[in-house]
Amino acid sequence: MTDKQPLTRAEREARAVFRQAEAVKALSDHDKQQKDFHANRERLKAERLAREALKQSGC
Repeated sequence: MTDKQPLTRAEREARAVFRQAEAVKALSDHDKQQKDFHANRERLKAERLAREALKQSGC
């Protein structure tokens, strides 16, 4: 079994900053994915509505 040395104050602070930076990056990635998903859904909706309009007009 290995003995773990307690973290120094500087190491704890560094880890906290690193975790915070990773969390911000994860949230920004999530936001980008949400925006991309919404844009794709709106594009597909517009295509579906166009097909339905053509179908109803009899063309």
